Amino acid sequence: MIFRARQFQFRFPRPALIMGIVNVTPDSFSDGGQFLAPDAAVAHALEMAADGAEILDIGGESTRPGARPVDEEEECRRVIPVIKRLAAALKKGKVSLAAISIDTMKPAVARAALEAGASIVNDVAASRPNGDMWDIVSEFRAGYVVMHSPPGLHARANPKGDIVLQMGRFLSERLRSLDRAGVAAEQVVLDPGIGFGKSLEQNLRLLACLGRFARLRRPLLLGVSRKSFIAKLFGTKVNERLPASLACAILGIESGACIIRAHDVSETVQAVRMAEAILAQKRR
Repeated sequence: MIFRARQFQFRFPRPALIMGIVNVTPDSFSDGGQFLAPDAAVAHALEMAADGAEILDIGGESTRPGARPVDEEEECRRVIPVIKRLAAALKKGKVSLAAISIDTMKPAVARAALEAGASIVNDVAASRPNGDMWDIVSEFRAGYVVMHSPPGLHARANPKGDIVLQMGRFLSERLRSLDRAGVAAEQVVLDPGIGFGKSLEQNLRLLACLGRFARLRRPLLLGVSRKSFIAKLFGTKVNERLPASLACAILGIESGACIIRAHDVSETVQAVRMAEAILAQKRR
């Protein structure tokens, strides 16, 4: 199984990719405001790359519940200088040390980011009915993360029906639609969208059944880092959720996740590599 994102190619099975989160925002739920200045964001991203992140996910608009929407101009003002500087800093010889991902819902921002040096579009609104974003992904031959979310991102969870069956149908349909839009399967990563418009029970159910989506033969991305469903179980503050985040990541690796999106890169790399070493012995 291959994941292609412009000049990057990742062939699985291989050690899981760690995607480091870089929020260039004043209001993200976890670290809003810490890396709003381009210099701070680039330094943070390079530190993540040194710690083992092979993908750096740059976002300029918070997707937490209640966050104020950001227009295209402001989102580009936040992320494009970071992507340009980061792309230049990562380039050593003819090989870049990490792929840059743009975390956006807006086609115009995705285009500007790809022109600035990004290779992947991480689309939290991949459930939208139109394909403008897909045309851009096809044009640039970029990688594309299809994340499941209800309309409005944080709509109230619908408890009816089997969330695993619903997710399987959604992801299968998106793969067919992307193919018709000229986005090859090898460009696509699938993300069940843990925490987006889902109840605590649905989040846990998806985590327990993650391996069922392996039949779609595309890399699975798992984003659970510091998310609020952890607090629903333990009442923990954002900066107290690392142990539960690592537990989800390790179980995700055992279930076949190929990419782990994380705020705490160094700790996540160590936990994931230990899990992989144990699983390798188990398979012998």
